[in-house]
Amino acid sequence: MEKEKAITVKNLVKKFGSFVANDNLTFDVYKGEIFGFLGANGAGKTTALKILCGLSSPTSGEINVAGFDVYSETNKIKNNIGYMSQKFSLYEDLTVYENIRFYGGIYGLKLKDIRKRADELIQKLGLTNVRNELLSSIPLGWKQKLAFSVAIFHHPKIVFLDEPTGGVDPVTRREFWDMIYDAAGEGITIMVTTHYMDEAEYCNRVCIMVDGRIEAIGTPSELIKNQNAENMNDVFLQLARKAKQQ
Repeated sequence: MEKEKAITVKNLVKKFGSFVANDNLTFDVYKGEIFGFLGANGAGKTTALKILCGLSSPTSGEINVAGFDVYSETNKIKNNIGYMSQKFSLYEDLTVYENIRFYGGIYGLKLKDIRKRADELIQKLGLTNVRNELLSSIPLGWKQKLAFSVAIFHHPKIVFLDEPTGGVDPVTRREFWDMIYDAAGEGITIMVTTHYMDEAEYCNRVCIMVDGRIEAIGTPSELIKNQNAENMNDVFLQLARKAKQQ
């Protein structure tokens, strides 16, 4: 049986004047897959993510996200995805509960549903005692777990995670990845960028970009074998050395 595609990208090009940020990208991401999107700073991965989220228009190419065309159906795309940014996406001057309620409203959920889901989420994350505390007062690890939970609060088809575990300790990173696996198990497609190469090995498949192009794509074990490497860190270093842009 053919896998159901959540994202289809064919010949994606994005130019800024004469600079080519995305050079003829072609790849698919399947429903429920954890897809790692890797590359050094300036490789073009953030530009591609913005296009997939409907926040930027491609110069050319065919792109379909969650069943919708990136040129003509960006609003429908936004209604069917979640996004967690690298620099954190919640409000420090709101309480834990207020953040959940705020985003639930943005996602168009009914107040009754927001209250029910918020109670369930707060209990699941073990945040009952800090429910009414300002977000600024809780530890970073809790904030990032909450940010991920809020990104999938409306049960999107796809969630984009931009370096979601930056700055947290190894134990919290492992717990965060348990949450990612749970979401994928529920059928949510995960597209994640990370600079931790051990995390790349947690992904079902990995795409590595160099100078705006896809240099390699496959399962972690396939990439390690193809590059005759010991681990994903070695794979990344070997491919990143091919970069011409500085």
